[in-house]
Amino acid sequence: MRGVHGEHAHRHVVVLGGDRFTERGGVRHRRADQAHLGHRVTRFLARPDLLEQEAGQPLIERLPRGIRPTPPGAALAERGRAIRRELRAAQADLDSFTALDQGTLRLGSFPTASASLLPLALTRFRRRHAGIRIEVRAGVLAKLREMLHTGEVEQGLLWDYEWNRLDDPALALTHLLDDPTVLVVPADSPLRTHPSVRLGDLADQEWIIRADNHPVADVLRRSCRQAGFEPRIAYSSHDYQEAQAMVAAGLGIALAPRLALTSRRSDVRLLPFASDVPAPTRRILLARATARPATPPAQAMARVLRTVAQRFTAPDLHRAQLGAVRRG
Repeated sequence: MRGVHGEHAHRHVVVLGGDRFTERGGVRHRRADQAHLGHRVTRFLARPDLLEQEAGQPLIERLPRGIRPTPPGAALAERGRAIRRELRAAQADLDSFTALDQGTLRLGSFPTASASLLPLALTRFRRRHAGIRIEVRAGVLAKLREMLHTGEVEQGLLWDYEWNRLDDPALALTHLLDDPTVLVVPADSPLRTHPSVRLGDLADQEWIIRADNHPVADVLRRSCRQAGFEPRIAYSSHDYQEAQAMVAAGLGIALAPRLALTSRRSDVRLLPFASDVPAPTRRILLARATARPATPPAQAMARVLRTVAQRFTAPDLHRAQLGAVRRG
């Protein structure tokens, strides 16, 4: 359409699309739908020449007893009706997203969270909001932060320790829970009878460590050095199940965050450290980009995660499969 400015064109198309023309004795009379048009119809009737100037051609034919659209005017009116239908459909879509009847939530997570609190959260969320599709992207800490910054995920489960606190003004952080470091020993270890242990008393032990510069390897070395010794490494494992197996076999003992051991082997035991021992605790955080407001699905997931996180704060270390999903 020649010379039509966006704002005016949109207004006038909606006006034309909302008008109804009815046959009366062979003459078409214009009848406005007052419920939808209101004062816009009055404006159009007062100066129809403005619309025709913008269109660059006549849109209505003036008759002794009324008006009727020209072919271009009829085409424009049909476009207006189509636009009005699409606007109504768009509003219905927005309403359904607000009501959590449809949509997609993209969530980032790291392995120990994905194996513990996330399955419970997903199960609860899907029971309540079955129409929401959830996509989970796994990654290491740096990758998760990048996905949050770029918008690849809307929310992300992150972690930090005291020496690597997340200080990112581009991220809004919610503290879900503290994840303490625990000692993993064989089920028949003499240490299991101690209510708590001191790291300094373990200087002569052999240790199972995580391989490939894993953050928990850093935790072990930092903690042992603070306690006054260097750990003697007997085995480097690539996952926590492998580490538990080596501990059960008597090859050594290990440190691990408690969330990593929610599916504990029956032949190992988890022991807490004494309160005066430098055993680090990591924070489990829920993050989103501050530049983008949380959508209704993200707000709902945040509520579910806060509730589920409470299950992992109990002091009982002897329960196996703390993160088991129960259906029904």
